[in-house]
Amino acid sequence: MRRLALLLALAVTVVLVPATPAAAALPDELAHVGNARQVIVVTGRGWSSTHATVRAFQRGADGRWRQRFATMNARTGHGGWKWASSRRQDTGQTPAGTFTLTSAFGVRADPGTRLPYRRVDGNDYWAGDNRDPGTYNLFQPSASPKRTWRISQSERLAAYPRQYAHAVVINFNTPSGVRWDAARRQYVAATRADTRRGSAIFLHASGSGSTAGCVSVSRPDLIRLLRWLDPAAKPRIVMAPSSALRKA
Repeated sequence: MRRLALLLALAVTVVLVPATPAAAALPDELAHVGNARQVIVVTGRGWSSTHATVRAFQRGADGRWRQRFATMNARTGHGGWKWASSRRQDTGQTPAGTFTLTSAFGVRADPGTRLPYRRVDGNDYWAGDNRDPGTYNLFQPSASPKRTWRISQSERLAAYPRQYAHAVVINFNTPSGVRWDAARRQYVAATRADTRRGSAIFLHASGSGSTAGCVSVSRPDLIRLLRWLDPAAKPRIVMAPSSALRKA
């Protein structure tokens, strides 16, 4: 009887412990959500972790945030995490911070997203040549003989048919004032990205392990997210280890 009474007391104690904040309330606690009505939250286990969880939230007409899908498993950079402001190229670190989501691409056809979507082929690259700041961290539609960026320092997107079946561009270290240089057949930026910090950070389909700094989820989960994302809802992604998430 004494053992039964003790078990009952423990059960009551567990029930009476204050619950942790509901996951759906989390976006209200984040620092840089701004006017977004769609938020993807990527939570790492720690600064050195390569595993994370992904949750997608939508703010309803009543102002409340609700989680839209079951929590997704994700992989992050093999170098762990680093605050975006001090992240460096070729470290394999995932940048911690809050970023807008405004476009997508993929080796496969558009799965039905409302984001601007570009289907890429074997001639398409993502330039990451830190000797050429004007084209750094920009999509390039061909390897023109007159280009100023080096192929060896850029990603040939079709070389990753599994990971880049579909991808959402995470606007980390993104240049602005982008225009088409017809003479060299390449995109160039008026306001350049920081060539020290790295390029080509995407939310893409998972491969066989950790990433080079991107966030990856299963292809079915990625398609769910792509079909849900809406430019009119000003979507953002908040990415950080759990201990730093509310500051990201």
